[in-house]
Amino acid sequence: MSPFADRIVQLAYDPGIAPKSGGLPGLSVLKSVVASINLFCLIAVVGALAISLAVWAWGHHTGGHQAEATGKKGATVAAGAALGLGAANAIVTFFSALGSQVQ
Repeated sequence: MSPFADRIVQLAYDPGIAPKSGGLPGLSVLKSVVASINLFCLIAVVGALAISLAVWAWGHHTGGHQAEATGKKGATVAAGAALGLGAANAIVTFFSALGSQVQ
């Protein structure tokens, strides 16, 4: 093989790229923006959960089975969204660490 082909084969196995903190300016601003978006979404989920629970209770007490089912569904989705938002850092960290083990 030629030296160029050897280099291509080596790059296919290990490009030598890894995440680096501080590589670009504005990283702290980006982290702050993402954290603010996460907080905004969590506040929205609290509101969605409160509304869903109110619809569920209203549907139950008035005999509106469709409203009750919709309230249950909304409460479940809001709880799942809260779980996902709260676990976002751990999920990304887990899969990033898992991905770095691939050889």
